[in-house]
Amino acid sequence: MTRLTVLFLGDSFVAGVGDPTALGWTGRLLAATHRPDRDLTGYVLGVRRETSDDVLSRWEREADVRLPGVGVGAVVVSFGVNDATLEDGRRRVPEDRTGDNLRRLVEGARARDLAVLVVGPPPIADDDVDARLVALDAHLHVTAAAVDVPYVPTVGSLLDDPVWRAEVAAGDGAHPGAAGYARLAALVRPSWDALVEDLTA
Repeated sequence: MTRLTVLFLGDSFVAGVGDPTALGWTGRLLAATHRPDRDLTGYVLGVRRETSDDVLSRWEREADVRLPGVGVGAVVVSFGVNDATLEDGRRRVPEDRTGDNLRRLVEGARARDLAVLVVGPPPIADDDVDARLVALDAHLHVTAAAVDVPYVPTVGSLLDDPVWRAEVAAGDGAHPGAAGYARLAALVRPSWDALVEDLTA
């Protein structure tokens, strides 16, 4: 039996902030993939307010203490909302640097023989931030294609999703509840299933 260890890296959306079930989208994917004949360990390593700069700076330390000496490893990474927000009137991370951070993380993961899946940033209840996220999503999609890793866009679908939008509006203006995270998990599920099947075949 192949041992598969997956690191979910990113921000508060990766952590599932706002979900009263404490599953978020990552927990839902792990639960849906559980099988008695599959040795799968998932570490949810999302940190609130973190940008792509922050994720890039810490991810290798996270990997060092969690990846086994045998088996197969993978990284599922999602960031961008915090990059696209303003702090003191300035964008926290410029779009080009977010893309470069993704490229550097993928290259580092490849050097460790880790598979990578990239999940694009979701929208929040702020039209200005969402406009920046739409542009950032396109930029990250191109970056992922250039380094030949699968990319799951989410912002376009969730902008038009009444469940996501209602839950974000009813919450803190950024994070949904359980039903919203279920919508996000459903968007990621096909690519996640393909990743797991490929690595455990």
